[in-house]
Amino acid sequence: MTLHYHAADVNPVANLLALAGAHFCVSHYYPTPVRLAHEIGQSVMLDNGAFSAWRKGEPVGDWTAYYEWVDRWLDYPTTWAVIPDVIDGDEGDNSRLCRAWPFRDRGAPVWHMHESLNRLVALIHSFPRVCIGSSGAFAVIMSDRWSRRMDEAWRTIDCVFKRTPNVHMLRGMSLIRERWPFASVDSSDIARNHNRNQNTPAKMRARWDAGQCPARFHDPGEQAELVA
Repeated sequence: MTLHYHAADVNPVANLLALAGAHFCVSHYYPTPVRLAHEIGQSVMLDNGAFSAWRKGEPVGDWTAYYEWVDRWLDYPTTWAVIPDVIDGDEGDNSRLCRAWPFRDRGAPVWHMHESLNRLVALIHSFPRVCIGSSGAFAVIMSDRWSRRMDEAWRTIDCVFKRTPNVHMLRGMSLIRERWPFASVDSSDIARNHNRNQNTPAKMRARWDAGQCPARFHDPGEQAELVA
């Protein structure tokens, strides 16, 4: 089953309370709802905020504040955190951040799609959960280039691992009915769009949470061979 992590920066608070029982994603960039998310949620994903900072051109050099923030919430056994990453950095940059991570198995590293497949395999071997982030030439989710790269990644995973590993897709809620077997996904859709006339937080959550990813990768290349 796919876990759906919904961004918790939903305002006013009454609308966040309407999502009680959901899985929440709280960004260090927007940390205000973290306590309430733990009080009403099933589990909480703590995001490092690197994407929000990167999008606004605000480089993050010191992750001390993030470590301290994460440490306060890891007493909850269902809470986990995204290990700091440099979105447009190289593998060396992100490997150094993984080595510096002080909470070991309570964090998930990010494999950026412009990085090597060897690094993806190594991260899955080393951590109980790995996140995938769209980046570089593969920044646009569901573009042809992105889809080919994601297929390539899952073919590699299938060749190496007998069982589907625990892979989280960042900003991946829209992929829940596609061919890739993500264990969990997140989205800020409810936070951004719940105030539209046709929406309510509860209805949006029900619609998203009803969609599931497959248990195994459905390789379109293999399916084309079967048809031929």
